[in-house]
Amino acid sequence: MSMMQNGLVSLENLTTMENLSTEEVMGLIKRASEFKAGTAEFKLDKQTFASNLFFENSTRTHHSFHIAEAKLGLDILEFDAKASSISKGETLYDTILTLDALGVEVCVVRSGVENYYEELVESDNIHCAIVNGGDGSGQHPSQCLLDLMTIYEEFGKFEGLRIAISGDLTHSRVAKSNMMMLKKLGAKLYFTGPAAWYDEEFDQYGRYANLDRILPKLDVHMLLRVQHERHDSEESFSKESYHRQFGLTEERAKTLKPEAIIMHPAPVNRDVEIADSLVESSQSRIVQQMTNGVYTRMAILEAVLAGRKG
Repeated sequence: MSMMQNGLVSLENLTTMENLSTEEVMGLIKRASEFKAGTAEFKLDKQTFASNLFFENSTRTHHSFHIAEAKLGLDILEFDAKASSISKGETLYDTILTLDALGVEVCVVRSGVENYYEELVESDNIHCAIVNGGDGSGQHPSQCLLDLMTIYEEFGKFEGLRIAISGDLTHSRVAKSNMMMLKKLGAKLYFTGPAAWYDEEFDQYGRYANLDRILPKLDVHMLLRVQHERHDSEESFSKESYHRQFGLTEERAKTLKPEAIIMHPAPVNRDVEIADSLVESSQSRIVQQMTNGVYTRMAILEAVLAGRKG
């Protein structure tokens, strides 16, 4: 359940982009932009605890949420998955139940288990807000929202933009979250990369295309990390071959429109998905995406705290 209050988004939880309307997405982008500009007013009316439970490695998302929480004045209850009772066999449900009982109001969770959040948000005994920091190859709503913020900052619209999502599509929660919402917002989507990493489920959002043919038309080229940890360990992979066939090489980048932008959720495998020299180039928005992640997550946290009051 979600709603808009006084122009601000109010959410009980944020687990998947499917639950957000385009109005709520635009409201969160606007609020994130206000936090970035320093014009947003936010004040806690009581001591409020948040905890970040990351069961998969993370630099950007984990620390971005931590900084967002600190900027909002939340008290952060540190959580080390390896030192928690989960190492003794406790379930994620019982861990969240415990944190909720202790007074934690927001739990940000990353798990390798897809849809882990379903039993948490359906429980009558868990009252803290659940924010999905990524579930397996499922969804990554906060990354999607920071990507949308970055695109909107650049173009001021989504309708009619030509956007390619390229790379490890079937394993990417970023691709699945982004294609869903970009389609709703009116963008024209293309998918590129190895055919073996494309699934027919993507057909409802865009079309599989040859990268070299569509590059000159694009407004946004969104690259995805090759997720070696989610592939069969026996699967052969050549970085050089992948970069040559499917990566954004220096030569390919020359065919982009001057106003087109390059994006990547990071971490970046340099000279695999994208040439090393392009990561911090003038058309790249990869660093800006990371910056925008803090402000987007501030907007998300504000929304779920408002949802608890509602």
